[in-house]
Amino acid sequence: MSPASRSPDAVDAFVGTRIALRRAALGLSQTALAERLGISFQQVQKYEAGINRISASRLHHVARILGAPPATFFPSVPDTDDRTDAADTWMTGLIFLAATTEGRDVLDAFPRIADETLRRALAQVVKALASR
Repeated sequence: MSPASRSPDAVDAFVGTRIALRRAALGLSQTALAERLGISFQQVQKYEAGINRISASRLHHVARILGAPPATFFPSVPDTDDRTDAADTWMTGLIFLAATTEGRDVLDAFPRIADETLRRALAQVVKALASR
């Protein structure tokens, strides 16, 4: 498969989303991360979107900048991780939600819904749609 026709791999997207979440949690812009890495902010965008794969050495540098072990950015591997942690499952769902523009819109808007009844109703609608 030629590089031009390659679609993002699920693991590349997962790693990129984890980088984006950690970067955002630290209040670091894509531009600031790019400057510290010595690359363009467009390249950071491509890593975070999973469009471009990140090399092991660059991921190691990203991990150092973001203050997290490189393994933080990868999904757990079934059959090698004895613990089944509900928080890990929750985080995986959050990462996949944040991997799309629509998901990020939901993540941004949901906490601003002041009415708790409306938030619960929206959660029920999403659950119902997901089970279809």
